[in-house]
Amino acid sequence: MRDGIPIALGYLAVGFTLGIAARDAGANAFQTFWAAALTLASAGGYAGFNVIKENGTYLEMFITMLVVNARYLLMSFALSQKLSQKTHTLHRMVLGFGVTDEIFGISSAVKGELNPFYNYGAMSLAIPAWASGAALGVIIGNALPEIVASALSVGIFGMFLAIIIPPAKQNKVIMGGVIASFVLSFVFSVLPIIKNNISSGMQVIILTVLISLILAFIFPVKEDEDAT
Repeated sequence: MRDGIPIALGYLAVGFTLGIAARDAGANAFQTFWAAALTLASAGGYAGFNVIKENGTYLEMFITMLVVNARYLLMSFALSQKLSQKTHTLHRMVLGFGVTDEIFGISSAVKGELNPFYNYGAMSLAIPAWASGAALGVIIGNALPEIVASALSVGIFGMFLAIIIPPAKQNKVIMGGVIASFVLSFVFSVLPIIKNNISSGMQVIILTVLISLILAFIFPVKEDEDAT
């Protein structure tokens, strides 16, 4: 729980901006609280509310969540290697649900085998803080003038920039992928044939899969690099 305190404080602040996005999608505070608590994903939550806002289909929602949150599968695989072989399947499932970028970070730093209750301690603070921050974003967003609420909604983009800039500065391939995603997203948003026939949620799916496949084909990660 001690290690989860700074994570919870950060989630409370960032969750507020997710609440603004949920509010724009028409969700109330109660719906937003449980959506944030059960999804437990910043980028996934924002993408999900964007699909709702654009009246996307359930299929688009499913594929969007699968693609945007795919990194959590890799994190779960990594953490499973730190668990004792005797760890019960139920513990593994709960840990898998509670994997976030930050919780994965502190869990990976634990020396030796990972005790599931270490994650439970961090999750017990992080999850309520994330969900409460999102709910507060809806409540306060409804009370604020529209121009102020719109300004606060860009806060979550600041969080995304904080996630992508550090690795982009260290890896030119990632930087190229980020730049390509910006450029192609803009192109998709202005081309009438795409803008009028493909929803924004499906555009995100297409670009994510397309750019990832192209970069993986052109710049494959060597086994020795992957091992490090």
